[in-house]
This record gives sequence, C-alpha cells and structure tokens, in this order.
Amino acid sequence: MPLMSYDQAHLFASALAAAASKRDMPPWFADPGVGHFSNDPSLTQREIDTLVSWANGGTPEGNPKDMPAPRQWPQGWMIPEPDVVVQMPKPVTLPAQGDIDYTYEIVPTGFTEDKWVQMSEIRPSSRANVHHAVVYVRPAGSNWLRHAPVGTPFSGADMSDAQDREDTHFTTADILLVYAPGSSPDNWPEGMAKFVPAGSDLVFQMHYMSRGQPAIDQTSVGIVFAEHPPKQRVLTLQLTNDRFLIPPGVDDYRVEVRGSLPNDATLLSFFPHMHLRGKRFEYNILHSNGSVERLLRVHYDFYWQLSYRLVEPRPLEAGTVLQAVAWYDNSKNNPHNPDPGAAVRWGDQTYDEMMVGFFDVAVRADLDKSHYFIRSNYPPRQNRGETKK
Repeated sequence: MPLMSYDQAHLFASALAAAASKRDMPPWFADPGVGHFSNDPSLTQREIDTLVSWANGGTPEGNPKDMPAPRQWPQGWMIPEPDVVVQMPKPVTLPAQGDIDYTYEIVPTGFTEDKWVQMSEIRPSSRANVHHAVVYVRPAGSNWLRHAPVGTPFSGADMSDAQDREDTHFTTADILLVYAPGSSPDNWPEGMAKFVPAGSDLVFQMHYMSRGQPAIDQTSVGIVFAEHPPKQRVLTLQLTNDRFLIPPGVDDYRVEVRGSLPNDATLLSFFPHMHLRGKRFEYNILHSNGSVERLLRVHYDFYWQLSYRLVEPRPLEAGTVLQAVAWYDNSKNNPHNPDPGAAVRWGDQTYDEMMVGFFDVAVRADLDKSHYFIRSNYPPRQNRGETKK
C-alpha cells in the first residue's frame, strides 16, 4: 500500500505501529548484539514510540502547514546515472508454470581499456520472476563457457560439450555483483572499486521462477566508473557448503563451512543466501586459541535478502579462519516449507536448498582473484581450510 500522504497512511495506523513495534519493518534481520552495519535502516525506540502514540491517539493529522516537502524518490536507477548500461541483448521468454533452468546470457562489454567500477546495479525488467541473479566478469581469452553462444540465452541443457555443461554449475570467475529481492546496489568506498579488464564479457546468470503467467525479462546492469584508479580492488568471495542433507521434519538443522584467507584482506560486507527453509545464518572468525568471534548473526528471511555492510571495515591477516553457519527449518511449523516430509539437498530450484555465505573484501589493487588465492607464507593456524570460490 502507498504511504506517501496522511490520507493513505492513517488508514493503516494500527498495522504500522504493530509492524514497527515488532521491528518487522523496515526490514532488517541482523542481531543487534552482533556487529555494527552502515546500511541498518532500523527505527530508533523514540521513532517507534511516536508511531505507537499516534496510532493510539486517534491518528491526528497535525497542521498541514507544518508538513515537509514531499520526498523525492529515485526514478529508475538507484545509483547515479550510469556511465554505461549493459543489457542482455535478447529477452528471455518465461513460461507460466514449471521449473526454469538457470539461464545464462553472455554480453560483450566493448571496453577498449581497463575499467574500475565504483557503483553497479542489476535491474531485471520482470522483477517478480527473478529469484536471484549474478553477473560475472569473463576476461578476454577465458576458457569458461568457451563454446557457449554470445548474446542469446542458454542453459546447461543446451550445451553439447561436457565442460561447458560443467561450467554452468561451477566457476572461479570474478563476480561483478549479486542481486536478490531486497538487495541494494553496490557502492564501494572511496579508494576501492571492482575491476573489469578491457575486452571482457559480462555473463548474466539468471535464476527465474514461473509465476502463473507468461513473462519476458531483459535484465540490465548499470555501471558507474571510479574517477581515479583505486588503491584497493574489491573481490566478492564465498563460503559454500553444497554437501548436506536436511532430514524431514527437523526444525533446526545446522550446516557449516570454514576456510582460511590465503592473503591479507579488508572485510567489507556480507550477503547470506539460502532458500525457503533458511532460518539463521552466522559469519564468525575462528581464532587459534579456540575462541569464536561473531561478525554477523541473521534471522534469515528468504523474501528480504539483504547485504550487511560493516561500519568499520575489518582488516584480516592471511591465515584468518572464517566460518559460515546456517540453520534450516524443515518442519511443518515453517509456513514457507514446500514439503516438510522431504529430505532436502543442495539444488538450484527454490524447493531445494542452498548454503552460500558471500562476503566482500578489499585487497591490493594489483591482485586479481586467481593471484589472491596463491597462498603467502604464514604460520599455520588452527582449523585451516579452503575458501570455496
């Protein structure tokens, strides 16, 4: 419902007050006792009390002369006007019913020189059908999806080459950005940016859902370039566990993964990703003395997948062990559970599950992803593992 005027808002006063009191709105799911995040939109207690008092006091309008000027909301892009918009050349036709395989579309950037990306935003044209999207950077000369068509949609089932089929399920390619409902654009601090080499392609990975009627999507990504070459390059990494089995009916099933950083990095933000059975998600540092330092604890909501950006970026030394932990509710008490009687494994579709802890780090500007994962010489730490890319 629109809440832009008094006439619109006072009709929902009780609901507004209740949602604010329960902190259901604005949507924010980080445990307030763990970490501090720059994009936290939570209301203060004073703001909540004001809403409750207004609702309980008969919703007085006040003097219209004291009303502030209407807020000007962004039209179109949430980032400033992009320097470049890269759009999937061919629209994707989506069926009314049934599962839709992950859909890819490779788009040449046409960049004749290296580019540093300060801000970027993914804009689906049919948001209701997009479960999530990832835009990868494929440098010139890459062998990833080397036989795949350019400028036209395809899925793994369309690939005749076995390696190309495998490439639709796993890649070490650099990530430009990730989109899910509720997520916000990337906007990196001054002196930090993502890198797109000259001659690169952008590879759109689209996870679509059918919604009861046919649809067409033609997703775009808007890019704002950095004004100057940055001192640090931003990499999106991930901690992933794809080897779990959630038993039927279990309401608090735990899955974890850990990995040690191969080189120094500055931790910037988090983006946890699960599906409909997702319940909680944590990021932790496992110290060599056995202690656990919690960085983020999220009460997960599939319908509001948010990023969590640290107020103070956290320097991390090579060898630091990061842990991601997810809990799942596969019981009948989960109103979003597609089938409480089914055992659940990793899978692409919404009724399957995933366990991905994306996180963004800043590294030296001259380090690309492949070179970042060449381990430096450092003293061994307890519980070392590999960060899955």
